[in-house]
Amino acid sequence: VQLQASGGGLVQAGGSLRLSCAASGSIFSINSMGWYRQAPGKQRELVGAITSAGSTYYADSVKGRFIISRDNAKNTVYLQMNSLKPEDTAVYYCNLRDGKYYWGQGTQVTVSS
Repeated sequence: VQLQASGGGLVQAGGSLRLSCAASGSIFSINSMGWYRQAPGKQRELVGAITSAGSTYYADSVKGRFIISRDNAKNTVYLQMNSLKPEDTAVYYCNLRDGKYYWGQGTQVTVSS
């Protein structure tokens, strides 16, 4: 299984970015896809996740600002990030769990103040 993430970049505070992550390979149909992030000097943390049935989870720090969605036919997960803050700056990693864990390569998101 391979995960290909895209969509990171540099944005001013208050702006928006959309991340995408496409999974390919042999994937169990019942799974969860999500996004983690890791800022310099900090532990990797879960930002949001969505199951193949559509149930979602968000970290408290992003509730009301970020929206996670997925296209099951394309095995793709999206993270719409709105009202970005400098503290959202991190490398964002997509993740797929179907009994095993798979990780994407990470994409940098930088929010300037």
